[in-house]
Amino acid sequence: MVEIQKVKPLDDATLEELGFAWHTDSDGSKYISDELVTISSQQAEDYYEAVNEIYDMYVQAAEHVISNDLYFELGIPFNLVDAIKKSWENDVHWHLYGRFDLAGGIDGKPIKLIEFNADTPTGLFETALLQWAILKHNNMNDQMQFNNVYEAISENFKRLITLFDDTEVFEERYDGWKILFSSMQGNTEEETTTRLLQQMATDAGFNTGFEFLQNTHFDENGIFDANENSYEYWFKLYPWEDIAIDEPELATILTSIMQNQKAIILNPAYTLLFQSKGMMKILCDLFPDSTYLLKTSFEPLQGIKQVEKTVFGREGANTKIIDANGSTLEQNDGPYANFKKIYQEYVEFPKDAHGDKYQAGVFFAYEACGLSYRKGSEIMDNMSKFVGHVIR
Repeated sequence: MVEIQKVKPLDDATLEELGFAWHTDSDGSKYISDELVTISSQQAEDYYEAVNEIYDMYVQAAEHVISNDLYFELGIPFNLVDAIKKSWENDVHWHLYGRFDLAGGIDGKPIKLIEFNADTPTGLFETALLQWAILKHNNMNDQMQFNNVYEAISENFKRLITLFDDTEVFEERYDGWKILFSSMQGNTEEETTTRLLQQMATDAGFNTGFEFLQNTHFDENGIFDANENSYEYWFKLYPWEDIAIDEPELATILTSIMQNQKAIILNPAYTLLFQSKGMMKILCDLFPDSTYLLKTSFEPLQGIKQVEKTVFGREGANTKIIDANGSTLEQNDGPYANFKKIYQEYVEFPKDAHGDKYQAGVFFAYEACGLSYRKGSEIMDNMSKFVGHVIR
């Protein structure tokens, strides 16, 4: 059973003072749980080691996909293939951060990969800042967490310049290059998350700017804010697959900008390979003995309980749980029905005394760097709750 520790919650006014406005869900319930999951230091270490190993497997799988032109199998839009290849060829296209969703790791259950949110992961503000704020609010400053997300991403910004070198040499190599940060106007969560990342980059030593995506200017000469200031880097909290499908002209321009070396885009285009849930089928082919992987196929699995997902999709949308006889036990509808499907072996999430289920999320920025949980039911969706943790 999942070990839970009750805490005094942060009230809405305090959350808003911290810059966190999406604290109440559409049904009026609170998004931030008044509980913490209690784990051991060994369990924290197990999450750390698992995510680092899984990321290495993703890198090898991406090389396999590119070398064998398996883009169609992953549902990759054709108009991003050149951008993916270009970004993969050169280490300057640095993967800034992502989040692995995992089952197990607590309650004696083994860690299993559910999926990798590699391009535009949510939960960053909550994991990086709110967990520490909850401890402070409850006079638990002496308690430990597996959580150095803020520092890890700040250090990873420096690697845009130093690459694999020690980030202490950043000041020697940095030549005043600027990063423009963009999100869609009107989405408070995305804007706040983007501005948090901007602050991390500023702390790392970069000159930064912010511009809503609608006001950002793109042409063959580069990427510009509304005042026509140019930037060497552009971070967009906007999914690559949405660019390919909804903004095909922008996809063409961004590919040209990359090929002409006018700007570097974060997260890079190759993270769309990681983002595709079809990669879990490739992982199973390449690493059949990995204990972290659930059996995954592009066709329905025979004779076992399984989960049907779309290769691109978020917040549990267009997800089905299917029993061994092929009957649907539970499903969520959504806007991603036209994407290719995958079928993943079912695994039960750990449960607490009330029967609520817990999915771990571990952020990755050069290495595994922070843990939090989502609490919900069989399919984790946008009504699941954020739960922090503490190491006993």
